[in-house]
Amino acid sequence: MNIRDEKLHVAKGLSIYGEAVSSRLLLGTAGYPSPAVLKSAVTASSADIVTVSLRREAAGGKLGERFLEIIHGLGVRVLPNTAGCRTASEAITTAQMARELFGTDWIKLEVIANDDTLQPDVFGLVEAAGVLSRDGFKVLPYTTEDLSVAERLQRAGCAVIMPWGAPIGSGRGLANAPALKSLRAYFPDATLVVDAGIGAPSHAALAMELGYDAVLLNTAVAKSADPVRMAEAFAAAIRAGRLGFEAGLIPARDMAVPSTPVAGTPFFDFE
Repeated sequence: MNIRDEKLHVAKGLSIYGEAVSSRLLLGTAGYPSPAVLKSAVTASSADIVTVSLRREAAGGKLGERFLEIIHGLGVRVLPNTAGCRTASEAITTAQMARELFGTDWIKLEVIANDDTLQPDVFGLVEAAGVLSRDGFKVLPYTTEDLSVAERLQRAGCAVIMPWGAPIGSGRGLANAPALKSLRAYFPDATLVVDAGIGAPSHAALAMELGYDAVLLNTAVAKSADPVRMAEAFAAAIRAGRLGFEAGLIPARDMAVPSTPVAGTPFFDFE
């Protein structure tokens, strides 16, 4: 099986708001050293969906007017986000502007509560999600791993829930893996994407082994010493983690279990 066929196999059955997605890696586009590196990293990642901040592009951004030309040239879907918004009303306005600029009703919804942790404001998040869903948006909310918040987001119209692994850019991985596992079990039919805090390919693999549908990351690739090779590493880790989940991981045990049967083992009596 070649890499492309493997990618299609691993992503089989994944859809977001009714649209088939052939990669379980969603990639951010901020912080790359150059447009050329960004382009090569997206290609190496095999990502179908990339996120972009409306605020950065409206201000020109580091990549300037070439950004959309680069992204559209890759044939990937642009998922605008409301990064930097501190209130529900601010996020709603930003989402409406993004729909006009990017021509899509998909939105990664962020409402930030704290400048140090960049923790989501779950109250403003639920409020904004409800307003945007009623306005026809397909909302992908960046949230915590809290079950009650996820329930409220679903009632607000979100078919996708994106709990953080750890604070944005922290690289800590899955800081509360048991809670993420519980969230997966509690919402077996929902599309769940781990978003933020992923620092190493092994972190992404673990998220997939827990049964998550996809992983969204940015800093771990963009700020690495070699973004292109790191993007490729994450793509491979996500494929491996998903394959492991589909194959069925053995349960962890407290005691050893012999892999070689003991029945029929010769017994030598030297007495």
